[in-house]
Amino acid sequence: MTTTPEAPSTGSLMSTLPGHFYTDPEIFRQEQERVFESLWFCAVRSADLGKPGAFRTVQIGRESVLITRSRSGELRAFLNICRHRGARLCTEEAGEVRRALQCPYHAWTYDLDGKLVAAPNLTKMPDVDRADYGLVKVALREWLGYAWVCLADEPPSFEETVIGSAVERLGDAASIERYGTDGLALGKRVTYDVRANWKLIVENFMECYHCATIHPELTEVLPEFTDGFAAQYYVGHGASFGDEVSGFTVDGSAGFDRLPEVAEDQDRRYYAITIKPAVFVNLVPDHVILHRMFPLAEDRTVVECDWLYAPEVVASGVDLAKSVELFHRVNEQDFEACERTQPAMASRAYRGGGVLVPTEHHIGLFHQWLTERLA
Repeated sequence: MTTTPEAPSTGSLMSTLPGHFYTDPEIFRQEQERVFESLWFCAVRSADLGKPGAFRTVQIGRESVLITRSRSGELRAFLNICRHRGARLCTEEAGEVRRALQCPYHAWTYDLDGKLVAAPNLTKMPDVDRADYGLVKVALREWLGYAWVCLADEPPSFEETVIGSAVERLGDAASIERYGTDGLALGKRVTYDVRANWKLIVENFMECYHCATIHPELTEVLPEFTDGFAAQYYVGHGASFGDEVSGFTVDGSAGFDRLPEVAEDQDRRYYAITIKPAVFVNLVPDHVILHRMFPLAEDRTVVECDWLYAPEVVASGVDLAKSVELFHRVNEQDFEACERTQPAMASRAYRGGGVLVPTEHHIGLFHQWLTERLA
């Protein structure tokens, strides 16, 4: 009979989550309910909705969320469900309407603030309160140039759970604010469809024990990563560029001018932040890279990655290829590793989980946070 090894949790080695946490549809359903549908979720870049009537639909947990810009210029978020018979209001991922949102089933029509404004024979139903039958609103905050939404009836403190993640990592809010992310322009966006559980991607991003093995370009730029300690291992620490490295580029060549408010002691350094549950922020002197994860199944996660630069850099039409290519390669290398790991999560060899070496022990805090959410 084959025995199932139990993951040790003594001395240098700390236990991970058991394998079924990455494969069980019921656990993923609980995560949808208690994590993605209960916490602030970074949904869309604000500038993607450039004018009134622009909209985007985003899958958050089990819900489709509709985000649009109102006539007054404010962003609004609603459940993407018609109040009449529950049809999906907007079926496209992105688009633009002139004045109103109309259900394609029975033509119930809503203005960009979500109020019911028209429907067949509505004038013959004077008792129908158009405000009461408007779209169901979703809480929305803007930060770093993105719209963050929360499906909870009583959202947790944005300052504590979102901004607080940056403070916890960097030591203060000013350290991230100096990059002026909300004023940067989108230079490049790449969407990755990763056949792996979202937690494998988070765990990968949080550690650098693998960096010397699979990230040759990154460790050339950030040589301290060859020691296995990720930047997130230390509060306030940013990994230093190599002595011969001029910029955060695929070949170490010069990038662009330092963002104007970035402090002297932040120059020539890379900072990484995990904002639970599904956002990574990467800060370098001349640009910001932001990942948004959209977990769609227990074994599938879509990751949307944005490279953000000073507006004048993007407007100039300068070639961004060497700047983008470095982290694009890192992404492909990481996601390939996660996809290689996913099938093993169902193996009897991983039934009791794996282990974390000392440079990965901080991942245990993520596991503790998750199990407390699910409990």
